[in-house]
Amino acid sequence: MTLTSTPRKWPRRFFSVLGPGLITGAADDDPSGIATYSIAGAQLGTSLLWTALLTWPLMAAVQMMCARIGMVRGEGLAAALRKRIPKPLVIVASFCLLVANTINIAADLAGMADATNMLTGLNSHVCVVLFGIGIAVAIVRLPYDRIASTLKWLALALFAYVITAFRVGVDWREVAHSALVPSWPQSSEAWATLVAILGTTISPYLFYWQASQEVEEEKALGRRTLANRRGATGREITDRTLDVGVGTFFSNLVMFFIILTTAVTLHQHGITKIETSRQAAEALRPLAGEFAATLFALGVLGVGFLAIPTLAGSAASMRPAIVVDAAHSSSEFSSLLRAAR
Repeated sequence: MTLTSTPRKWPRRFFSVLGPGLITGAADDDPSGIATYSIAGAQLGTSLLWTALLTWPLMAAVQMMCARIGMVRGEGLAAALRKRIPKPLVIVASFCLLVANTINIAADLAGMADATNMLTGLNSHVCVVLFGIGIAVAIVRLPYDRIASTLKWLALALFAYVITAFRVGVDWREVAHSALVPSWPQSSEAWATLVAILGTTISPYLFYWQASQEVEEEKALGRRTLANRRGATGREITDRTLDVGVGTFFSNLVMFFIILTTAVTLHQHGITKIETSRQAAEALRPLAGEFAATLFALGVLGVGFLAIPTLAGSAASMRPAIVVDAAHSSSEFSSLLRAAR
């Protein structure tokens, strides 16, 4: 059955296909990423809107490659790399990813806590602890299929930024020009912001997570051994291509609207010096109203619950490559020991 062969069933078919690609794409817009896009809009206005059109195909291509690795090889990215490049390089790359993810998780927890403090008045330090413990317990205790289903629905939180953009009022002619006609960065600050956008959008943790999710999807179908997970049908590849395409498009669409929202509000009113997503949300209140500021803060909170499990899960997925390698060494040593006896 294809999406076009049965018109009455295609909506259900379409939404059933969405999964790992959508989750991975949506997780790219984490609280620290929202801060980066907000800074871009506040500092430079709509001049970098075109980057959303540039990063979408780049992000989709790399993410789909990682999805294929997970689907065809039946193992995560680190395990696959271990068989192609020297082990020390895999360990160094994995360690760098672990450090970056740890810092990113801390930044995301702080962003979520600030958003909660803004919305409810609760102490942000207490919120950091509660969110950290709650997410950690959920990751450890809940089965993969339940976590994946929850993350899929949490992606809807990102629509808050699309709604906010329409609430603040936009000159769509200027927006179309900025999006379709790239403008060359004119200052060191603009170049630094462009590099930050590219680094935030095309993040290594997403690719580790994408490959690992494919393995978990296979396990959820009962394919517990590596031999059973190897290979993928043409339909599975087609489904994942659609999933990744939608997920990465959604991610870059949200990025587009975050830059747009802060550009037509903060930048136009001379508010160009912001450092966090909370500052962006608070600055929106007098300019765009309480509803827009609340939506912005709720988006930070919702996507934090989506992004942090992804960050933690992508780091955890590196462990099997080293453990399996150690297990092989132990098995070989045991065999030699038995032979010697």
